[in-house]
Amino acid sequence: MTGVKFVASWSGGKDSALAVHRAVKAGNIPAMSWTMFDKEQNQSKSHALPLEIIQAQAKQLGVPLMIRKADWAGYETQFLDAMRVCKAHGIPQAVFGDIDLEDHLSWVQSMCAKAGIDAVHPLWEEPRRKLLEEFIREGFEAYIVVVNTKLMPAEFLGRRFTIELMDELEALGIDSCGESGEFHTVVVDGPIFKERIPLKMGETVEKDGYVFSMCKLDEKLPQAE
Repeated sequence: MTGVKFVASWSGGKDSALAVHRAVKAGNIPAMSWTMFDKEQNQSKSHALPLEIIQAQAKQLGVPLMIRKADWAGYETQFLDAMRVCKAHGIPQAVFGDIDLEDHLSWVQSMCAKAGIDAVHPLWEEPRRKLLEEFIREGFEAYIVVVNTKLMPAEFLGRRFTIELMDELEALGIDSCGESGEFHTVVVDGPIFKERIPLKMGETVEKDGYVFSMCKLDEKLPQAE
């Protein structure tokens, strides 16, 4: 089925961006972007992106942004609420960037079913490296903004996501897709965006075995007409 409206489960990183791209190429229509933020901080969960970056991404996608805030204890409640809001707005599908983590797929499908939303996983069970090469080939631009220093060296923070970077990671025995939480990315350009997002890497922050780049907008984006 094509021409179906969907909400993008949007982390701000490479997997969610490629999932949206595939959904659009299949003929479906992005109608909303949805991101979960930390309950106590004005940044996205896991990727630690500031609100202004997530807002800029939604603007370049050309869709309204929905934010929910939760700690892990309240995550399920906020997830369900977000999906029910989408359903009430006539959006029947939610697109996710999961690749091969069965537990997360099952959880997402269960939660979406409760809200009457169809969970769609355009990347599911495809080879990780194949997906990454497609991401680069399609013209996406992304940077590493979070590194789990228990799983990979901190010096990869801030690096652009390229084929050469993937080769470096794999030579060290590190999953170049980061599916076990080795790192997270931010997407600043690609075929799903109207214009490139002017990103500026900020100070480096260390916390609980992770290093974060506190990125921000480098300049004000032009207002949408």
